[in-house]
Amino acid sequence: MAVKSNLTNMVVCLTATCLICSAILGVVYAVTLEPIAVTNENILKASIGQVVPEGGEISAKMELEVGGIPSEYYVSTKDGAVEAYAIKSQTNGFGGPLILMVGILSDGTIYNTSVLSHSETPGLGAKCSSDEKFLSQWKGFDPSAKKLSVTKDGGDVDAITASTITSRAFTLAVENAVKAAAALASQGENKQEE
Repeated sequence: MAVKSNLTNMVVCLTATCLICSAILGVVYAVTLEPIAVTNENILKASIGQVVPEGGEISAKMELEVGGIPSEYYVSTKDGAVEAYAIKSQTNGFGGPLILMVGILSDGTIYNTSVLSHSETPGLGAKCSSDEKFLSQWKGFDPSAKKLSVTKDGGDVDAITASTITSRAFTLAVENAVKAAAALASQGENKQEE
């Protein structure tokens, strides 16, 4: 004899299914939490290594605001003097958050940039992390001698083809990091004067 379907049976079956699925998700979350944290930490360390000159001593993580958003930065020192800052900067691109690590030398020149994460359109805005022509223009970019905006807006940054919004967001993230580095450098000078 088959079990007759009624509301009680349906509620019990649905509740059991939800509890089993929740337990599986909880186990997967617990098992993957540490490996994900380790991977993210390794990506961050590699990114810092890309955006500051080799041979310097990297500080521990320090907090600051970049473009009005709480963020973090690292200082690279050599022979006791500040050589560069590695500043994490976030803006919104076309597809969502665009998070960069920007390396800025003590003279304000951009040493390099590295994309930590993005949600840009594959084949278009996603090129912000792979287009060598776009990425190489940031190496040695001097914001005091060049205008930090895309050429379409009268600046000196060549945008990624068909990805002006992403290019503008990337440029804004770099600009916010440059401003944060300038503020950090002026704080350092004020401390030395005291």
